[in-house]
Amino acid sequence: MERVWRVKPQGDINEIKHLSAALNVDMVIANLMVQRGIKTYNEAKAFFRPRLSDLHDPFLMKDMDKAVERLERAIQDGEKVMIYGDYDVDGTTSVALMYLFLKSRIKELEFYIPDRYSEGYGISPVSIEYAIKEKFSLVIVLDCGIKAIEKIAYAKKNGLDFVICDHHNPDDVIPDAYAVLDPKRPDCNYPYKDLSGCGVGFKYIQGYCEKNEVSLTEVYDLLDLVVVSIASDIVPVSGENRVLAHYGLKKLNSNPGLGLKTIIGFSGLNSDGITISDIVFKIGPRLNASGRIEHGKKSVEILVADNEAEAANLGDEINAYNEIRKTLDRDITQEALDMMQNSEFLRDRKSTVLYNRDWHKGVVGIVASRLTEYYYRPTVILTESNGVATGSARSVKDFDLYEAISSCSDLLESYGGHMYAAGLTMKIENIATFAERFEEIVANSLTEAQQIHSVDVDAKIMLSEISPKFYRVLKQFAPFGPHNMLPVFVSEDVLDPGSSRLVGKNEEHIKLDLVEPDFNSEVFAGIAFNQSDKFDIITSGLPFDICYSVVENEFRGKKTLQLYTRDIGTKDSKQLL
Repeated sequence: MERVWRVKPQGDINEIKHLSAALNVDMVIANLMVQRGIKTYNEAKAFFRPRLSDLHDPFLMKDMDKAVERLERAIQDGEKVMIYGDYDVDGTTSVALMYLFLKSRIKELEFYIPDRYSEGYGISPVSIEYAIKEKFSLVIVLDCGIKAIEKIAYAKKNGLDFVICDHHNPDDVIPDAYAVLDPKRPDCNYPYKDLSGCGVGFKYIQGYCEKNEVSLTEVYDLLDLVVVSIASDIVPVSGENRVLAHYGLKKLNSNPGLGLKTIIGFSGLNSDGITISDIVFKIGPRLNASGRIEHGKKSVEILVADNEAEAANLGDEINAYNEIRKTLDRDITQEALDMMQNSEFLRDRKSTVLYNRDWHKGVVGIVASRLTEYYYRPTVILTESNGVATGSARSVKDFDLYEAISSCSDLLESYGGHMYAAGLTMKIENIATFAERFEEIVANSLTEAQQIHSVDVDAKIMLSEISPKFYRVLKQFAPFGPHNMLPVFVSEDVLDPGSSRLVGKNEEHIKLDLVEPDFNSEVFAGIAFNQSDKFDIITSGLPFDICYSVVENEFRGKKTLQLYTRDIGTKDSKQLL
């Protein structure tokens, strides 16, 4: 799909000049800071040098005092405690975090991950009955539970206390649990609202440590799990999450826990240069694969493993699940694309809703993401599980998917999620009605701008402005992620000196060499993945424009700067807004 390049609003020139002088950085770098709300020396210091002391007081979170008191009592009285979490990466890292902290404090401690296929998302009735039967007295729930009104009421009636640690949007009523930690609940004044589920679990442990004078070093040692959750759950890498991610990456790159170390080995990553992007594309999918294909408990088992042989065996299993996941992902995505391409009715809509009873439930979320990328519109992918239609939804930029699905709540058995991603379940006979209602809502509210797949450009620059010093400062903007994305630049009227070439097994990529017409200086190296259709533009001998990020490429131990090219165009073919 063709993309429009949208140049972001540039910073105030006086603020840029002030920051440039104060920090001794060039104007482009200063502009990037101002765009991110950094306007003073002290704000720049806080951004570039995150400190663990910048973390908020956990007791600012509603119910933290009650949650900590209940955990203290469980530890003191030797109660039987269950840790419960969702089967995705955020859920399994949350459970692993809590389990690793509590295992030396609670003798009778178990973790429980619901089966994606037989129990589904959230707190399952099966798990409550198991907890009652096995005489657990406290269940700590992570990354779900904020909507489990009736289930919590039933559990409470049967003498079971719940502490809920969630980060999803609540309904109007909060579950009547012993304590509910969720920065998004309307009566919670916690200053940072975008923690991951694992991040809320971290704050719970932090609160316990501070109240009981336990060294925070013990909980900081678990930040590698927290950064994996932040990256995999695609939460903003800003504010408190930036601090957690910064120190989590330090731990992940220097001394990861045994389970994560094993996963890193299977991912083929360098153990000293892992980034948020590496977690998203290499580590997270492997941890997710066990819940998609077999059972999410495998991911927790490897994350809490303390035996190398056990971790290696679990790593083999999880890696095998990931290979199965990739095959299913590829095949089902192609089936979904075929359905669209063979139906003019489906192609002409503003939304996509597809159902196939035989699609694998574990990959419908991935397929929804791929179709959203391909057709660029709100997408729902459904399959059948336990006699109902269940699936995942994904959105386009700035369109509130959660609100649109909420408007169809009378047709749904359950739903939950965020602005850009959601899960939902409905009766099979409601699919057609849901598809029409959802289409009507999307068609009436989706703006023209939201229907255009755009690349947000931070600034237009000359290639000659990219120097080693420029990149050294640029690199310190990391960790990158939502609300602090890797900067994107546009350089206009560049030329191929004649040495760019097609590469890849099927010559699907372009290895770029670029120069500026008016400069007899260096050749800038670049890579354009899956853009071989732009090769004619590059080799025409005429100037063209590129949209790219500056990254570091390592080959045979040598590091060089490379332009990671996101798009290529000419003045005639590319709309720059």
